[in-house]
Amino acid sequence: MDVSKYFDWAATAPADTEILTQALQESLEAQANPSAVHAEGQKARKAFEQAREQAAKALNVKPQEIFFTSGGTESDHIPLLSLLNREPDSSGKRGSIIISGIEHPALREQAAALKKQGLEVITVNPDKNGFISPESVAKKIDSDTLFVTVMAVNNETGCIQPVYEIADIITEKTKGKRRPHFHVDCVQAAGKIPLNLNYSGIDSAALSAHKISGPRGTGILVLKKDIKPFLTGGGQEKNIRSGTENLFGAIAFAKCLEKYFVPQNFDRQKKALNNFIDSLKKLPQCTLVPEIRSDTSEEVQKKFSPYILQAAFRGIPGNVMVRALDAKGFSISTGSACSAKKQSRPILAAMNASREVQDTAIRFSFGHLTTEADIKKLFAAIEEVCRDFQ
Repeated sequence: MDVSKYFDWAATAPADTEILTQALQESLEAQANPSAVHAEGQKARKAFEQAREQAAKALNVKPQEIFFTSGGTESDHIPLLSLLNREPDSSGKRGSIIISGIEHPALREQAAALKKQGLEVITVNPDKNGFISPESVAKKIDSDTLFVTVMAVNNETGCIQPVYEIADIITEKTKGKRRPHFHVDCVQAAGKIPLNLNYSGIDSAALSAHKISGPRGTGILVLKKDIKPFLTGGGQEKNIRSGTENLFGAIAFAKCLEKYFVPQNFDRQKKALNNFIDSLKKLPQCTLVPEIRSDTSEEVQKKFSPYILQAAFRGIPGNVMVRALDAKGFSISTGSACSAKKQSRPILAAMNASREVQDTAIRFSFGHLTTEADIKKLFAAIEEVCRDFQ
């Protein structure tokens, strides 16, 4: 892969081959099942628990709050599916879920499936700029609310959501009553913005290894309160996530968190992205999404991840722009790779974006290896495509 032309880091980050090689070697030295009671099994268990402690230290949470999973999707599903263990009340109600209108399909689609099982799903949509306000969440909370989920950083717009303020307002609104579980999808936040998972009121959080140069198929659920998992099995991970432990994935993810969880070159990336925004604004076909992103002042840009930018190009369908840039060697996307084959853009629809913007919006995403020179080459290619469609 030519990393200098890769601008789809939000889909997956190029692997840190040194870390993956080290993790593979360490896992090969402890090949037994970590749940086995013999000496070889206990050797693997020790390596697995060391990875847990390393990950916990990097995330500034307790080791007992770390649960290794198969990825961000499963880390989102475990606390959400636990709601199926709740029996309906005397009136037949199973309770309600509050979900933001900008969630990843891992939560959006699973919540829709739970609706068919009798749970009420209440959606809180963002404002036109893509932000969920704490007040809009608080208004929806009532005695039936069991679960609230709002992502930390949106995977298409890069909007940084006020999850700490939302945690606070949930606590305040339910003081003296049963407090709903607050879950935060941090898949696009880890390694990209400062993140405090130890914050009071955040009950669980999902992370994915391949978003920060780790292996695909490995995730972490940070879980700070007891839940009863809906899916059961051999009882691994304290019954929260049954299944034979992925020692290689755990070791690799822990090493990646240690190296990448605190954002690298943050100020450099903000400067490079602002220059890119200023260049895009000169193209008559281009509209930044949301439009407020065109304001490169510190006050506005601090509300967005400097690693994700969405733009629409009038008259050029998003999938056409993706193919045109791909032909020039540049990798971009229209949005979440998990729903790339679908034509709908639910996040943009929730923001009340026009049909034209939904059809023409594309996403650029960057990483710690992206340089300003790389971004300038990308802009030159975009400029060429725009000229071809004039």
